[in-house]
Amino acid sequence: MAMQNNISRKEWWRGAVFYQIYPRSFLDTSGNGVGDLKGITARLDYIAGLGVDAVWISPFLCSPQDDYGYDISDYYAVDPLFGDKDDFRTLLDGAHERGLKVIMDMVLSHTSERHEWFGQSKQDRTNPKADWYVWADPKPDGSPPNNWLSVFGGPAWQYYPLRGQYYLHNFLKSQPDLNYHNPDVQDAMLQACRYWLEFGVDGFRLDAVNFCMHDAQLRDNPPKDPAHSSTQLEFPDAYSMQAHIHSKSQPENLDFMRRVRALLDEYDDRFALAEIGCDNAVATSALYTADDELLHTAYSFDLMSNKGEMPDRALFIDTLTAQMAEPGNSWPSWAFSNHDVVRAASRWSGTHYGHDPALSKMLPMLLCSLRGTAFLYQGDELGLPEADIPYHRLCDPWGLYLWPKWQGRDGCRTPMPWSADNTNAGFSDADDTWLPVPETHLTLSVEAQERDESSTLQTVRKFLHWRKEQIALQTGDIQFLETAPQLLCFARDNGEDRIICAFNLSSEPQQIQSHGALAYTSDGAKENGQETLLPAFGFAFFKT
Repeated sequence: MAMQNNISRKEWWRGAVFYQIYPRSFLDTSGNGVGDLKGITARLDYIAGLGVDAVWISPFLCSPQDDYGYDISDYYAVDPLFGDKDDFRTLLDGAHERGLKVIMDMVLSHTSERHEWFGQSKQDRTNPKADWYVWADPKPDGSPPNNWLSVFGGPAWQYYPLRGQYYLHNFLKSQPDLNYHNPDVQDAMLQACRYWLEFGVDGFRLDAVNFCMHDAQLRDNPPKDPAHSSTQLEFPDAYSMQAHIHSKSQPENLDFMRRVRALLDEYDDRFALAEIGCDNAVATSALYTADDELLHTAYSFDLMSNKGEMPDRALFIDTLTAQMAEPGNSWPSWAFSNHDVVRAASRWSGTHYGHDPALSKMLPMLLCSLRGTAFLYQGDELGLPEADIPYHRLCDPWGLYLWPKWQGRDGCRTPMPWSADNTNAGFSDADDTWLPVPETHLTLSVEAQERDESSTLQTVRKFLHWRKEQIALQTGDIQFLETAPQLLCFARDNGEDRIICAFNLSSEPQQIQSHGALAYTSDGAKENGQETLLPAFGFAFFKT
């Protein structure tokens, strides 16, 4: 059973550590090569034993899987690929018995083209669902209504002859955008959320939630000023050449967010996390969580998009300082990895598919020490590197579009390695799995790391259990201290307890001023008088 933490019941999410599960790749109990809900239930003791507080499960509702669950065709049914509602009930009850909260992915901004609403909407311009999606007339020359682009490439508009109009799709053309300017759409989506709240989920991760509202006038997006572009892509990306001031993040969307929050507040201790993908994501995240009538917290890609060697202290200081400088009372959330980005163990090691074991150990400590709520992605606790996927095994439509410049998101979605000795690393008994199990992950399996006291898994687990007793690391304020660029040092203080956190961001040993009594350190850290030696990617926590 997981240790109970000291976070107040009313705000259990504030400063909590979440564990994100990508169900397709967690554990397969049916033998079809795809993970399922029973697989998650079978590993609840493992999850709780990590010392996390909550679980976020990526989409498992009915979907044709064009975008692997982020294209929902029925908001009220579990996809048979993953099981059924009874399986989810068992999972939910088992998690709650172990003191774990559970949130589910809710995709509000768009549906699958196979949703019955779209099937009706596309027939003509007068049916009852005619304006449930974003439809617009072509320009006189037949071209799309404006210059908006899809995140996954090409125009964000698809022509449909039966209506003689284009429909908007910010992602795949099989993911038509709902029209949230229609209050009936808002009501229908809130009702779907209510269904799962009644079922007993503890809240939602709201996918791409700032995409819900579009500019009703359909004005063109202007070009982005290259001087202010934050894109980290290594190749030309048309989507990142626009400033998306009209296609998403519209002011009217905040009114809908208030309706979401009002619904959540009808239930005890429920929670909403916003995913924000925006040109100025820190500011937008703060805006969406500025007060108690809006969402509880939000996370963006600001700490998930940087590539190359481990960044220096400026990235973390600038990002968190910018967030705290925004108006309102926003509480942030942070992640270094998830199902959409290159795994941090590789991204920040300066290699495509490699990793540095010391860096892999340090990253979860740093993430879970920042002011905010932390989201670990499955495999972070093992230090998994990005997987190299051969072209013939690619599944991600984004990767297929961008190949060979980028393999897309499949490299971070491969099956969890539970054992190096069993078929498919213990993930599945199938002849083959939906994505291959990379050989580079076999020596990092759960079973192998359980036998090694110095492993990344053991290191992360010990730290998270220690963190449960450190209220300052959960809800304390943060103050950054002056250090060399390769060192990141900050104080977490909740008014009663004060902890100084020090991290060596380099692959060389570094000396740092001691700040009180050593309370917790990485292996190899040594105190010498007024200074403490931190090994490569080492860390230390001082209590004052």
